[in-house]
Amino acid sequence: MSPQNTHRPHDFMGGLSRREAGDFTTDKRVIALIGMALIVGTGGAFAAWVLVSLISLVTNLVWFGRLSTHAVSLAAAPRSVWMVVIPVLGGLIIGLMARFGSEKIRGHGIPEAIEAILIGGSRMSPKVAILKPISSAISIGTGGPFGAEGPIIMTGGAIGSLFAQCFHLSSAERKTLLVAGAAAGMTAIFGSPIAAIMLAVELLLFEWKPRSFIPVAVAACVSICWRPFLFEAGPLFPRQFHMDLPWWGILLCAGMGILSGLQSGILTTLLYKIEDLFEALPIHWMWCPALGGLIIGLGGLIEPRVLGVGYDIIDGLLNSSLLPQAVLTILLVKAAIWLVALSSGTSGGVLAPLLIFGGALGWLVGLVLPGDPGFWALLGMAAMMGGTMRAPLTGTFFAVELTGDVQALLPLLAATVAAYAVTVLLLRRSILTEKIARRGQHITREYGIDPFEFARARDVMISKVDSLRADMTAEEAIDFFATRSKAHRVYPVVDDLGILKGLMSRGDALRWQQERVERSQPLSDLVSDSSVPLAHPDDTAGYVADLMLAADAGRIPIVDPDNGQLVGLVARKDLLRLRHSLRASETERRPYFGRAVGSGREVPTR
Repeated sequence: MSPQNTHRPHDFMGGLSRREAGDFTTDKRVIALIGMALIVGTGGAFAAWVLVSLISLVTNLVWFGRLSTHAVSLAAAPRSVWMVVIPVLGGLIIGLMARFGSEKIRGHGIPEAIEAILIGGSRMSPKVAILKPISSAISIGTGGPFGAEGPIIMTGGAIGSLFAQCFHLSSAERKTLLVAGAAAGMTAIFGSPIAAIMLAVELLLFEWKPRSFIPVAVAACVSICWRPFLFEAGPLFPRQFHMDLPWWGILLCAGMGILSGLQSGILTTLLYKIEDLFEALPIHWMWCPALGGLIIGLGGLIEPRVLGVGYDIIDGLLNSSLLPQAVLTILLVKAAIWLVALSSGTSGGVLAPLLIFGGALGWLVGLVLPGDPGFWALLGMAAMMGGTMRAPLTGTFFAVELTGDVQALLPLLAATVAAYAVTVLLLRRSILTEKIARRGQHITREYGIDPFEFARARDVMISKVDSLRADMTAEEAIDFFATRSKAHRVYPVVDDLGILKGLMSRGDALRWQQERVERSQPLSDLVSDSSVPLAHPDDTAGYVADLMLAADAGRIPIVDPDNGQLVGLVARKDLLRLRHSLRASETERRPYFGRAVGSGREVPTR
């Protein structure tokens, strides 16, 4: 750049320098985040242990009258009036905690975590970190047909968020630690670090950047290292199916996924229909969990195994140790009480119930398909999870890590992708985002390359720039703006060599008239390049947009970095055209030769 452009006293970008072209924006701050992730991962793992212990403690205490943290199934719970009363009392306690403690403990946790990330600056309160596991332990321990993963995602996320708030971190960095805590909690409970990381990517991070991915992966790895000391080593439901499907068997797997996708769509629709009914009741929402508890208790009288998390049911489905009539009863009754209980606003996760619903349907269908029904139950579980949560990769790897059966990877992928396709086409929103949308927040969960970071200034700038001569006098410039009705608001001022000297606007002309500036002065003496925000042709469009905002400018001159010559100009409308080009790439359809469909004009082919 010429000498007059090498020193610029005005820092429009607040210290933000031009970034050299590269694949990623991650810098050395990721090392600090990795160190923090080690602590957050440990906290998430121990939080999972506390939550599971609390659930077992409440279960043993209220159902069997003993003080123990040993995991127990409610299949042996006695059928009596207490089977109805206990869930009602549990729902009443949760309603009181939500009203006088924090309303954020209601629901299954993941939507609340998403809201905190996208809306709340990734800030969670200490109250949520304490009340969420307690309320979930009470809900599940008193018979609620929920899983522990939603609450631990919320609790682990709160631990990460609270830890991050102790330091000077950006919102994006707080998000990274929040999600790291959530992934660590899920990893500790299920022993599924890869699935937890994929859950973070597909549901919580809303980006794919090394800055966030690496710390989350570190937290999950730390958590899995703690797991043998807190729970047990190995898969939660170890099983090897050794299925030898024919070449067309992949179609059966996809068909299983389609059925699970339809099942997911029905359950999601029913869930929010029932929630609408609860909201229409002429009572305060605080009492709704108790009404949900009443339905839970009645369902328990029909089949006690539907109460609680139901890991014994998952194990029975995978090992084909249940009778068809029992599987059908569990599917119908647990689905009914889960829909009502979750709609009532109580606290608990959705993952374990989804595994049971999908597994039960898959097991029943597997009775008429080749091979072990337990294999089809596994496909149903993964497909139900992947389709309902709109996370096909999470569902695939989760099933593999639950059983340790890597050979089932391809069938699982076919089933989860098929279910994912069905739910995406059937429903505009998932079970996780519908609640957020009802609160007035729209969420887009599609990732893509930012066109502002892909395009360069040279791609969007105007090359033929209308400019004013540096030797033009102030009087000539004032007359120029006064006599030209279609003049631009701002013009670059250049010398004979095309080097930018500054900018002149219509406002400058009016000001010079009022201040009675010497009319014979040349523009080179009246304008200054040091007060002009400049960009280079190789700068990204994103940098130009940031420069516009920082300088509150509507036009940014583009100059050659070697000699300072003006080579172009970028206005706001030029940046907006990037949005149009992105839309066009999605909507304009054409054959190799011909007219673009919907464009009404000929499009050159390549």
